[in-house]
Amino acid sequence: MTKNKSILLTGATGFVGDRVIQQISSLVEYQIIAPVRSKCQAPDNVKQAIVSGIEATTDWSSLFDSVNLVIHCAARVHVMNELSGDPLADFREVNRFGTLNLAKQAAEAGVKRFIFISSIKVNGETTTDKSVFKPSDKRCPEDPYGISKSEAEIGLQKIAKDTGMEVVIIRPPLVYGPGVKANFLNLLKLSATKLPLPFGSINNKRSMVYIDNLVDLIVTCIDHPHAGNKVFLASDGDDLSLSRLLRLMRKSMNKPAWLISVPALMFELLGKLIGKSAVVDRLIGDLQVDSSDTQTHLDWTPPYSVEQGIQATVDDFLLAHKQNSNK
Repeated sequence: MTKNKSILLTGATGFVGDRVIQQISSLVEYQIIAPVRSKCQAPDNVKQAIVSGIEATTDWSSLFDSVNLVIHCAARVHVMNELSGDPLADFREVNRFGTLNLAKQAAEAGVKRFIFISSIKVNGETTTDKSVFKPSDKRCPEDPYGISKSEAEIGLQKIAKDTGMEVVIIRPPLVYGPGVKANFLNLLKLSATKLPLPFGSINNKRSMVYIDNLVDLIVTCIDHPHAGNKVFLASDGDDLSLSRLLRLMRKSMNKPAWLISVPALMFELLGKLIGKSAVVDRLIGDLQVDSSDTQTHLDWTPPYSVEQGIQATVDDFLLAHKQNSNK
């Protein structure tokens, strides 16, 4: 990255964006322009700019001075219990129309490269009884979040073709690390108990990516000569079963695994009975990505192992739990 140039980074206060700022700040010298809804404490090389949101009508023109790269991490994220009356329209407003509006203005301002953090949901929801996901697969999103991300990718590739601005698309599966929320946090809470867990027989395969591995990939794509106009799948390169994941969590907590073997069929039947088959599949089903093309094309290897990622995540979880207990 050329000095005296700036990077526009959206989602700077989010799970991924915050980590990107930390990593970039320690590697190179340049300014980061961070659009935010309200200003907060930030590193010296981060210039915050107030924006109302990432929408189809947002005016970004004042932020592109000296910017030659955009890293677009912000998104309307997938949630388990969607309350919107029209979730697809809401996801599209931010993830599709907001993204494409940002990209069009970036191209017009002379930005050279646009890195888009997409989602493996563009490929689909599961690889149970299917082939492992590859970047060359036909897009097959199933839910509103995945559809909005898929449509954004298609629009970005058209902008790249029409304007010459390079677009880099990264599709991560589940991202975990210090501060993780949602289902992964629930598994951490379960592991922290003294209860036996009925997942000893769950030998599924799920790809995940440790936050610092994903950030390292994003940083690699900033100026890698072979990253432009490519789609990359991200993972740790070491797929986990639910039983192995829980064993790693409890080992990191210095606890015995204490897993009871209940057949996977029992969970599948329970899911059907209570109308939660999709939830059960996310727990015991397969979702594997082939990130070998990413590693080969970029000469990139995840710098952290699964064991290191889980340990760092557990350490942060236990510290937060201790701090909350002392309040």
